Amino acid sequence: MSSSERACMLCGLVQTEAEFVSKGCANCQSIFDKAGVDTIDCISPSFEGYVGMCKPNKSWCARWLRIDNFHQGLYAVKVDGRLPVDVVDLLPHYIPRDGSHVE
Repeated sequence: MSSSERACMLCGLVQTEAEFVSKGCANCQSIFDKAGVDTIDCISPSFEGYVGMCKPNKSWCARWLRIDNFHQGLYAVKVDGRLPVDVVDLLPHYIPRDGSHVE
């Protein structure tokens, strides 16, 4: 893991911090904007594992990680950290990607 890599705490997309600052999150930016929070507050430098998704809508692994409706890219399996309350309040079915949710 590169020290500049970060993972989105909502979808798990992995990019460099600079990419998040310049482009935002390809999957979640509209939610962050609607909540009025800065993207930098929704990414984490602490994550585990990588999964590369070329065709998320056809992958059982993508369904298992709940990323099958997202853009192709590199995703973290587990992301440490908590999203800002303003973001969570917009998402009635939010499940944290830090492994704390028990089904």
